[in-house]
Amino acid sequence: MNRAFDEAVRLASNTAKKLPPDIRLALYARYKHATQRNHIVAFDQLADNDLRGAFKYNAMIQVRGLSITEAKVEYIDLVNMHIRD
Repeated sequence: MNRAFDEAVRLASNTAKKLPPDIRLALYARYKHATQRNHIVAFDQLADNDLRGAFKYNAMIQVRGLSITEAKVEYIDLVNMHIRD
């Protein structure tokens, strides 16, 4: 599992493909959850005009119930669907 996840991270980090924002956010949230569990910043700590931070916060909220393994599997699946040729 860890090798497959590491390979997926390598592919995602080095891709030249322009992924839609929703896919990039999904990858971001699953990566953070898999590598830095409970990495959710409190909503009130976001700057008032931090739209990017708000989207990241929302993406993190969506994966908060996943285990580390589930986050890795979903990350790998997303890479396979959207990046791997």
